[in-house]
Amino acid sequence: MGNIAAIIGRPNVGKSTLFNRLVGSRTAIVDEISGVTRDRLYGKCEWNGVTFSVVDTGGYATNSDDDFEEDIRNQVLIAIEEADILLFMVDVTTGITDYDEAVANIIRKSGKKTFVIVNKVDNNLQIPEAAQFYALGLDNLFTVSSINGAGTGDLLDELVAQLPKKVLLNEDEQEEQLPRFAIVGRPNVGKSSIINAFMGEERNIVTPIPGTTRDSIDTRYNKFGHNFYLVDTAGIRKKAKVHEDLEFYSVMRAIKAIENSDVVVLMIDATRGMESQDQKIFGLIEKNRKGVVVVVNKWDLVEKEKNTIKTFESEIRKKTAPYVDYPLIFSSAITKQRIFKILEEAVKVEQNRNIKITTSQLNNYMLPIIENTPPPAAKGKYIKVKYITQLPGKPPSFAFFCNLPQYIKEPYKRFLENKLREKWDLSGVPINIFMRKK
Repeated sequence: MGNIAAIIGRPNVGKSTLFNRLVGSRTAIVDEISGVTRDRLYGKCEWNGVTFSVVDTGGYATNSDDDFEEDIRNQVLIAIEEADILLFMVDVTTGITDYDEAVANIIRKSGKKTFVIVNKVDNNLQIPEAAQFYALGLDNLFTVSSINGAGTGDLLDELVAQLPKKVLLNEDEQEEQLPRFAIVGRPNVGKSSIINAFMGEERNIVTPIPGTTRDSIDTRYNKFGHNFYLVDTAGIRKKAKVHEDLEFYSVMRAIKAIENSDVVVLMIDATRGMESQDQKIFGLIEKNRKGVVVVVNKWDLVEKEKNTIKTFESEIRKKTAPYVDYPLIFSSAITKQRIFKILEEAVKVEQNRNIKITTSQLNNYMLPIIENTPPPAAKGKYIKVKYITQLPGKPPSFAFFCNLPQYIKEPYKRFLENKLREKWDLSGVPINIFMRKK
């Protein structure tokens, strides 16, 4: 289960700088995956062996004066509802503003665990000035300078100490580690209709298991030879009174569902095609190394011409390139067209995530290919790959042992990945390729 820390506060207090500092240690790893959009609003932070997600709410404000206050208020309400911990940023150079007080009031009423982060404290002389923020009535006050990083170590020590601990499953649940499938997508794309179509009216077969997180109910699906949990994030609790279509809201929901699942079904609306928000969610699935099935819903509403499916499909794959090896299904929750195909493909992707390829199979197949198309020489030195092995864990990860791993670049790794995909069924599964020193 992933924990989410949301950075909230008014504009220009330094939210993005703090965000970049928190995820900075991981940025290289997160962005190493080719084709991932560098979405600066979501990242992973690792500290003292604990990894959690960080969301910067600052990227979602409209910045028009009329909507401005409403926007910030909505973001705070969403963050309170969806995040595990709030990082409330204020600015020592301006002191407490009306906005800060308004935000503090909402937080106090919610009782949500919050850290007040007084930013721009660039020297010790400013520390006494920071004490004024205790007047907001919130504990956990930290002074930082997000520009130069002062104070962020102490903040992170305390933050990871206070993050909710993962819930340990009891023995019955451990015995039954069933795969978990999440259905994500923009609001109104038909997520609930698809879930209801899967479940049909045979509700008695379904046993709702209260999820380990306070807000996602995992529904057991045990029919037609399938057995898994559906991670349902759509409308389980009464929502805070926020606009359902807020981009930020669907991103927070998607992050949570993605982190708590094995395979993610990304639904997009056939009448709108794959939009930038869908690409962002696809990027999150890839960043989190989860299995993926893409479903184009509402296909019954699209005017059909010759080659419609082909054109649509190539458009979508172009937008997710270079990651193009995943199942793509055209369906309609209303007419029930191809909806069980979605389940079949999700089950297949989960099997692909568990693939085990023996070292001898890998070497017999890959070494001749590498010999015929070796990595480009670097600084006059030839790179020789000696052998390959699959590493334990999911998703499938492969170590290529060679003499000069540091000189093997991304395009060659992609070439190796494509060769693996040609031979073995890894559809819907992001794979990791590591170059190791022999």
